[in-house]
Amino acid sequence: MAEKELALVLCFGYKGTNYAGYAKQNHASTVQGELERALSTIFRKEINTVVAGRTDTGVHAHKQYASFVLPEEELYEHSAFRIKNALNALLPDDIRMRELYTASPDFSARFSAQARHYVYRISTTQELPLYTQDFVWSLARELKVSAMYEASRALIGEHDFKSFCKAVSAVDKPTHRNVKAIELSHQSEFGEEHLAIRVTGNAFLHSMVRTIVGTLVEVGLEKREVSWVQEVLEARDRRKAGCNAPACGLSLEGVDYFVNALSVYK
Repeated sequence: MAEKELALVLCFGYKGTNYAGYAKQNHASTVQGELERALSTIFRKEINTVVAGRTDTGVHAHKQYASFVLPEEELYEHSAFRIKNALNALLPDDIRMRELYTASPDFSARFSAQARHYVYRISTTQELPLYTQDFVWSLARELKVSAMYEASRALIGEHDFKSFCKAVSAVDKPTHRNVKAIELSHQSEFGEEHLAIRVTGNAFLHSMVRTIVGTLVEVGLEKREVSWVQEVLEARDRRKAGCNAPACGLSLEGVDYFVNALSVYK
C-alpha cells in the first residue's frame, strides 16, 4: 500500500539585500539554498522546494510561499512548532518563517497560485531615508502621480508584456500575462514618506514589475506623455520601455490561493 503524502507549505519572508536572488546557484548565496539546507537538516534527507515566485538579486519578500511533498507519517513526526522554531534557528537572521500549512500532494506553491502581489516603494523627498533605505528607491525627485496612474491604465488586463521583461528571458517563451490591478498611494513607515506602487497579476515575467515601475517613473518625471506607455506595450520591444528600477525597492507582498487550498499546520 502506497504511503499517503501531503504537501508542506511554508510562508516566510526575507530581506533580499545579501542574496543573489531566490533560486539556487552553485557559487552564490541564495534564499532557496539557505531554506533547503535548513529543511534537509530537519528532515534528514534532501528537500527540493517549489516557490511561488523567483525573486531577483536584492529583491525582498514579505510573504513568499514554498512547497514540497513528503509522506504524511514523516511530516507528523514533527510538530509545526518544532519545525518553525528549528527553521528560524537554522536560517540566517534575514530569513524568517511566518506560518506553516498543509495541502493535498498535488498542490504547488507556483502553479496553484491565483495571484501575486508586489509592492515597489520610491522615496521622492530630498531627505534620504534612514530606516527604510534598504527597501526603497531613493529617487529624491517629485513625481506627477496622477499622470503615472493614468498611464498605468494601459497595462491593466491581459496583454503581451514582451516590452516589460528582460529580453533574453523572452526568447521562444510566452509573454502574455494578466495584470489585475496597479495602485499608487503615499505611505509612511518609521516616519519616512514614500510612494508605493502595488502591482497584482496572475504571474510575472523576469523583471516585469521593475520595468513597469521604471516606465511609469518616466511619465511621472514628465519626460514622457501618458500615451507613451500604450506605445511601449504595443511595441513588444524591451528597448522601447523605461529603465529597470533598482531591485531594493521591490517586495513580494503576498500570494493568493484558492480558499481552503491550505490548512494551517498545528
